Amino acid sequence: MAGLLVLVALLVVGGRLAWTWLDPTGERTIDRSQPVLLQSIKDLSRFEAATGSFQVVVDLEKDANFLPDAVKGTRTLFVGAGGVDAYVDFSGLAGNAVTVSPDRTEVTVRLPRAQLEKPNLDNSRSYVFAQQRGLLDRVQDFLSSSPGDQREVYVLAEKKIAEAAASSDLRARADANTKAMMEGLLKSLGFTKVVVKYGDEP
Repeated sequence: MAGLLVLVALLVVGGRLAWTWLDPTGERTIDRSQPVLLQSIKDLSRFEAATGSFQVVVDLEKDANFLPDAVKGTRTLFVGAGGVDAYVDFSGLAGNAVTVSPDRTEVTVRLPRAQLEKPNLDNSRSYVFAQQRGLLDRVQDFLSSSPGDQREVYVLAEKKIAEAAASSDLRARADANTKAMMEGLLKSLGFTKVVVKYGDEP
């Protein structure tokens, strides 16, 4: 009896493996991508001082002037998530940006204000969660070489995240972090008093 059960189990497993191997509708993924090419290297002379994480829901609707939405029109709801980096660029410092006292115990550093990088959308957290399309739009997507192109909602999400970052306190946080970094660095070099100012400060 035990031998019969083992034989049945082998036949079942073997049958499944054979079907998997012979399945004409099965799919497999082959990566034929070319090697990554290094195009350029640039030396960085700036301090990445802060990063903000943002999320926006884009609600983009397009309507036809004289046709109902069921025939012509689209509405896309898109979640865009990404980060914006704030940095201080040291490459443009003037020759008098660092002033040292005669006894070399005090130092004053004048820095530029922090700037914001372009938003960097996280593709793993950005997605379309709802979309409505009219009949003509569905036909057009079917015939198009790039159906369901979502570039417009990505661009709009980046724009809205950039605006949110500009109106937030991200740059102020970057200025404060850079100041704290410079104070710690210069005090470790032996200066007892460190004054960090920004370009628009007296």
